[in-house]
Amino acid sequence: MSSPTSTIPDGEPVDPAPKPTRRTFTAEYRNKIIDEYNKAAHGEKSAVLRREGLHQSQLREWTLTRNAKAAGKTQPRSHTDGEAATRRENARLARENARLAKQLTQAEAALEIMGKLHVFLESISESTGTPPSSTKP
Repeated sequence: MSSPTSTIPDGEPVDPAPKPTRRTFTAEYRNKIIDEYNKAAHGEKSAVLRREGLHQSQLREWTLTRNAKAAGKTQPRSHTDGEAATRRENARLARENARLAKQLTQAEAALEIMGKLHVFLESISESTGTPPSSTKP
């Protein structure tokens, strides 16, 4: 299997593509783009996003953050998909736990009844004087 880098005749490795870096945006830039996007006509909004290399979801997050800060909140009230998935999983596990606890209670009650029935049948067979019959051949 070949490595992701190739070598030139000198023996020096050459990286085929530079490692991408995450872009960071200042608050001033974000506010400028949000305002420009909001002022743009309906058909021009996507042109602003393409020109700046942004996605609409980024602007939505920036707008939520800006509005939350303006309202005096430290963070916007939004839940990530991971948090929502965790809550759904916890709820599912709680339901399953309750179902299994109920099933365990029923099984324990059935075993208790079977034990009492076994003792009762043994006492009946002893009182009649007949040995208990074995069902095994």
